[in-house]
Order: sequence, then C-alpha cells, then structure tokens
Amino acid sequence: MPSRTSATSAKAVKAAGKSSPSRKTGKGNLPGKKRETPWALLGAGIAIVALIGLLAYSLVPKYMDQAAIREAQTDLKEWVPSKENQDPSTKIDGVVKTEYPAGLHVTPEQRVAYDKAPAFGGPHDGAWANCTGTVYAKPIRMENAVHSLEHGAVWIAYNPDKVDAAGVEKLSNFVKGRQFSLMSPYPGLDSAISLQSWGHQLKLDSADDARIKQFISALRENPYAYPEVGASCSNPIFDANNPPPFDSSPYGPEAVPMDGKGLTPDASELGGAGGSGIPGLPSIPVPGGLPSGQ
Repeated sequence: MPSRTSATSAKAVKAAGKSSPSRKTGKGNLPGKKRETPWALLGAGIAIVALIGLLAYSLVPKYMDQAAIREAQTDLKEWVPSKENQDPSTKIDGVVKTEYPAGLHVTPEQRVAYDKAPAFGGPHDGAWANCTGTVYAKPIRMENAVHSLEHGAVWIAYNPDKVDAAGVEKLSNFVKGRQFSLMSPYPGLDSAISLQSWGHQLKLDSADDARIKQFISALRENPYAYPEVGASCSNPIFDANNPPPFDSSPYGPEAVPMDGKGLTPDASELGGAGGSGIPGLPSIPVPGGLPSGQ
C-alpha cells in the first residue's frame, strides 16, 4: 500500500502538469507553412546564364577567326624587302624566278600560250582581276590574274581536290580583305598549292608550310619586284562572283606567244605610271573601250 507521502507527491506532479501553460502558437512558432520557390528569380538567372553562353558561343569563334587573320597577315620582319635586300625570296627554298616582258595586253577573247601553270608573268588581259584581298570561289582566267601580279599582288592558287576545307580556310586567312592579294581554286594544279607574284612562283604541299608567309612577306607589293609600281588592285568592273572563266583546254595556234610577238607594249604601265600616266592612279579598263572622243 502506497505511503501517504507517495500519494501526496503524485498529486503534486499532476497538479503541476495541469497548471503549466499549454503550448501556444506564437510568432516564433508558426504552423508548418511551406516556403514558396522563387521561380521568377530562378528563371531570370537561367536566362542570363543562357544569354552569356550564347554570346560566348557566337563571339569567341569570331574573335579567334579575327586573331588568326591578324596573325596570318602580319609580315615577318626578316622577310620584308628593303633597299639593301630587295628580293628576300631568293632565300626561300623552292622559289622559281623568271624574267618576263611587261605591259603587253591581249583582248578578253585572246588566250596566251603561258609557259607555266599557273602563269606568273608575260602577256595578259588589259583588265586585272580584283586583288583587294579577294577570295574567289570559282577558278579565274589566268590572263586577268597575271595582270594583278603586274600590279604587285600575290596570287594563291590551290587544287580543290588536294586541299581540304580546313586548308582552304587557313589559306584564305592570308588574303581576306588584304590589299594586293587574291586567291582562287585552280583545277588540275600539279601541286596542292601554288603561290605567284610577278616573276616568282612557289609550289607547296600543305597550307601549314611556313614558306607561305615568307613568300607573301617578301613579295606582296614589293616595289623592287614588279613592273607597275603605284597601280591599284581595285577593279570594280571585275565581277568577283562571276569572273571570266578559267580555260584549261590546250592552247591553239592562235594563242599569243609568251614573247608577246605582234603586241605593242603599253608605255603607261611601265616605270610606275600605273596605267593612267599619273603615278599611283591607274586607269580602269572598260569593256568595249571608252566612247569616241574620250
């Protein structure tokens, strides 16, 4: 039988439990309400990240392309011509040099019996191929390209069956938008790549060959190495999208010989007159000639 003291203690505990304050809901103890996810804020953050990624995806390749072009078009100082070193290309392995008469013009209907393929000097059409950093998608007529060389341009020709898309892109970096340069495919070329300036040629197997930059540094607009110093490369009447077609058929007996026999040299193109009689200001050939009296 429980003692009186135990009974009294039990009653006291029970009474204390009844008299203690019950749990009340206060500010610090709100009912378990779920916190809402800030979807609008998250969506905005995701959109910003996506935009940054899109800009990077778009701009980074363009920046890299521009950097590659700048690098390709920066001349190598040790290969730049000077009065003391007028033709640095003589030290480039594989360069072929030939002397050609200048200022000999044929008509758009005539062909020249060129002794080299591609040609890099000799008689040529009165209209030059636009060489203001033009990358031609189609093969161009040699008679027009050779006149560009007479103006101081470097012409990059490549065999489309031997140079892949990456190689074509690498070659085009040397040319895009750069004055006194042009580039075009040349079907049937006996090497992958051939570089031409007036009286100079270099044939190569790869777009990675370091001699490409050496050749361009040495001969593009080299005033000691081409006849028509001061001539322009701009020819707005020469349609870069639809140039006079390349003709790979054999030459006939009517082709103009390399010595230009029967042609009269154009004196205005010699001695730096640039085709207009005024140094640095070339005339632009107009199909069919100028109207009577002009």
